[in-house]
Amino acid sequence: MPNPQPAKPSPSPTPLSVLDLAPVPAGSTPADALRNTRELAQLADRSGYTRYWLAEHHNMTGIASAATAVVIAHVAGATSRIRVGAGGIMLPNHAPLVIAEQFGTLESLFPGRIDLGLGRAPGTDQPTVRALRRHVAGSEGKFPQDVLELQSYFQPAQPGQAVRAVPGAGLNVPIWLLGSSLFSAELAAHLGLPFAFASHFAPRFLFQAIELYRSRFQPSAALDKPYFAVAANAIAADTHEEAQHLLRSLRLRFAAMARGVRGQLEPPEAFIEAEWSATELAFADESLSCRAIGAPDEVRKQLEGLIEQTGADELILTAQTFDQAARLKSFALIAKAWDLPALTAADQSSADDRA
Repeated sequence: MPNPQPAKPSPSPTPLSVLDLAPVPAGSTPADALRNTRELAQLADRSGYTRYWLAEHHNMTGIASAATAVVIAHVAGATSRIRVGAGGIMLPNHAPLVIAEQFGTLESLFPGRIDLGLGRAPGTDQPTVRALRRHVAGSEGKFPQDVLELQSYFQPAQPGQAVRAVPGAGLNVPIWLLGSSLFSAELAAHLGLPFAFASHFAPRFLFQAIELYRSRFQPSAALDKPYFAVAANAIAADTHEEAQHLLRSLRLRFAAMARGVRGQLEPPEAFIEAEWSATELAFADESLSCRAIGAPDEVRKQLEGLIEQTGADELILTAQTFDQAARLKSFALIAKAWDLPALTAADQSSADDRA
């Protein structure tokens, strides 16, 4: 199995990783959000998290990671140990060759530290898909074919091969499939690839996807047995009440999504429950039901419960809080509660030199 395990395995029974959606808090700019991303990645690096993923979204004023490969380079250059990658690249938006070249370049710059997670949704609305210069009709249906084409570009180049990814050919860039439905779970099983389920916003089919992936998994050159990661919202604070207060920003974001409204991340105080219908609140709470919120010991127990329920090989945690200091503290508290291995003094010195 060439990768999903970290270079320095955690003594904890299940690795923890980070999914950063690069949120843009109200009143700030994408530049602020990208600085926040760099700061959180450095904390995750020194705190012992396994990987740090960023996700492709377009035409969203509240998310700053549209140019995902560029942000991955920004993060990888500011860290020294942690794996960095896409969670994920929305492959229907791109020619597979372009993604192979981008991630071949990243792997050449940061060898042994790059992951490539792939999704089949566009990560945006249909007018934006057209603005991305991709054919809308049938693009998601071509996803299996595009995955196979992308994989081929990372194979060693053959004599007379007409099209090569340079850089890319012959490089070991681990490919993951991501999804919130059963389609990608079945495809990941068929191709023998690691799979991550987007239960941080769409948990409805989580357990069906787990069963389908594990029962139909076929060993491959990439992976000899199933490797399943579960994404979850996680916010830790000094007290249960403080963590629940921080969650209000995310509840507001999802309640607004039920109205078709997207925007920047608002402060917790902006969420007034009486302003939202029972249906909108139910949508928010169902979307965010895969979560661990509270004081550090509470979060640890909730995450342990999620592992017991799912048998997850890895948890990928995300936290969208309005206050960056609270987000940093949350991930630090969780790392300590989970007993993740912090960087040594020598490793930290190397990370500081890179930064």
